[in-house]
Amino acid sequence: MPSVIFYDGVCGLCNGFVRFLLPRDRPGRLRFAPLQGSLARTALARHGFTPSDLDTVYVIADWRQPTERALVKSRAALHALAALGGAWRVLARAASLVPVPLADAVYDAVAKRRYRTFGKLESCPVPPPEWRARFIEEEEP
Repeated sequence: MPSVIFYDGVCGLCNGFVRFLLPRDRPGRLRFAPLQGSLARTALARHGFTPSDLDTVYVIADWRQPTERALVKSRAALHALAALGGAWRVLARAASLVPVPLADAVYDAVAKRRYRTFGKLESCPVPPPEWRARFIEEEEP
């Protein structure tokens, strides 16, 4: 089942994370959508979240399945890494042993400084042609 990663489209760190995931996700399990888009508003609302919190990465796992669920912050990032399989899955599982409050505190500290450290883009970058199909804009019927 695919997972959709909702990320801050103008954040240098977030875009770097997406660019890291894309070539390593050979089976194509991950899809991507910016928090600034209309899909984020509708999809996250189903789970009680709002995309206006740009300091948070969200993953909706099992996209459009009865088992669909939302993950946030550290658990969302670890889910994305685990989807890559291999050593990344092992690393994500090991990191998931860190208690959520502690992992999210580290996540929040990085998120608070991300623009200053990694930069802020003028607009969401257009993905390269070979990856455009992995980016979704609207809810599919």
